[in-house]
Amino acid sequence: MSKQELNQLGIVFRTETSEDQKFLRVLYGSTREAEMAMVPWTKEQIEEFLDMQFEAQSKFYTEQFKGAEFSIVTQGGRSIGRLYLDRRAKEIRIIDIALLPHFRGRGIGVAILKHVMEIAANDHLPVTIHVEKNNPAMSLYKKLGYKLIEDQGVYDLMQWQQIAN
Repeated sequence: MSKQELNQLGIVFRTETSEDQKFLRVLYGSTREAEMAMVPWTKEQIEEFLDMQFEAQSKFYTEQFKGAEFSIVTQGGRSIGRLYLDRRAKEIRIIDIALLPHFRGRGIGVAILKHVMEIAANDHLPVTIHVEKNNPAMSLYKKLGYKLIEDQGVYDLMQWQQIAN
């Protein structure tokens, strides 16, 4: 079902390359817009801060998740988001999932998550993800059946697991 939904939405995943860095920086900034709107900084200060944070996050992901799949989400050949997955022996970890603002709230994120859940179900694995407590997508994860398995301060470690029949 989810693969069909992705096809209907024209969603295709491709491997991230160095050519994607500018897009990924814009995408990263878009995920922090609400937060940055609350700081009394100039546009230049915000951009400098976001550049620094983006570089730190990128470095962390590549160092900590060496075997992960770093994918660009595309629609009609246009980059619209990213999906980073770490397939482990006992789980599939969603490292990061993000869409540009214009593509949020259109069912794309749900279709991507269902796709990951379908892969996990086929492999008899749970899906885990760290979600910031104030992340607007938290309600979506809960609606899809993700449960809190560990409170980690700012983040909740959430897990989805197919219920055995």
